[in-house]
Amino acid sequence: MKPRRSLIFDTTTRLLFDATLVLSAYLLFAGHNQPGGGFVGGLVASAAVALRYIAGGIDEVRSLVNVQPWTFLAVGLALAVGTALVPLALGDGALNQDAYELQVQLLGKVKATTATAFDAGVYLIVIGLVLMIFEGLGDESIERAGRSDAGGSDAGGPDAEGEARR
Repeated sequence: MKPRRSLIFDTTTRLLFDATLVLSAYLLFAGHNQPGGGFVGGLVASAAVALRYIAGGIDEVRSLVNVQPWTFLAVGLALAVGTALVPLALGDGALNQDAYELQVQLLGKVKATTATAFDAGVYLIVIGLVLMIFEGLGDESIERAGRSDAGGSDAGGPDAEGEARR
């Protein structure tokens, strides 16, 4: 039996999701000068994903992105490690912070720092980890629901416990 979904909760979640992602991006980019950064921004984005998970389950989360969760982890880790190792290769200290100014056509002068690149790596790591947690939770709940609907042994029996370990 499928659980009933709340129209009000689904609508509110969809409205809050976009605003929460914008807030997480703001926290990511404001982090090197103000409170925030990659970790806090990643947690806020993860909270938005958690809302979608609660509202629609794992299928809702899977529909958000077309890549596997470990891709976020790998790219984030490569970015964070790269910002630590590139200065070493250039003769500077590890995690040396440099600032660069770029002239962007529509935005004008934009300041980019290596700290922002490191924070972006942390941001992706946090989001990837949370997506992987939801993947694990989602798959397990689907398996259990399928076994109980198919008339499998009850959850306390030795057969169900053995199946859960596999």
